[in-house]
Amino acid sequence: MQAVCAGSQGAYAALVTRYSKSISHYAYRMLGSNRDTEDITQETFLRMWTQADRYQPGKAKLSTWLHRIAHNLCVDFLRKHANMETGDQVEVHAEAADSLASLENSEMLDRLNKALMSLPENQRSAITLCHLQNFSNQEAADIMNMSVKALESALSRARRTLRQSQGLRD
Repeated sequence: MQAVCAGSQGAYAALVTRYSKSISHYAYRMLGSNRDTEDITQETFLRMWTQADRYQPGKAKLSTWLHRIAHNLCVDFLRKHANMETGDQVEVHAEAADSLASLENSEMLDRLNKALMSLPENQRSAITLCHLQNFSNQEAADIMNMSVKALESALSRARRTLRQSQGLRD
């Protein structure tokens, strides 16, 4: 990040390459739209470039800082477009040799995305950050700008809602 602050385009490109998949996956899980995911991902990295001097290495890991930017952009987007439909069809590019396995993966991914999109944004974000992006509870709480206790409460409610939507006992 010091090199990015100094204007190094090579360092910037390396960080984009390193973190773009994770940021893109997070944005997709929050928004459910490929087009909007691309916009949020691009805006996240634009802000990394233009606001590089705001990153404080002692306060958070770079991945946490970038996910916080993406989280804030997603929340702003969802609030701005609250009355609009945001979910496109899931595009799955499975390269599995067995077409049946590919179909099962596609159906499972579709069910997962539908279940996630049914959750309120804070629960969807908590589940995505902790269970799909593998952030610790502390890191996820930092990204979402909430206490760990509030995050754990959101996770608990999300898990309960997901279990109930799948017809499982609480």
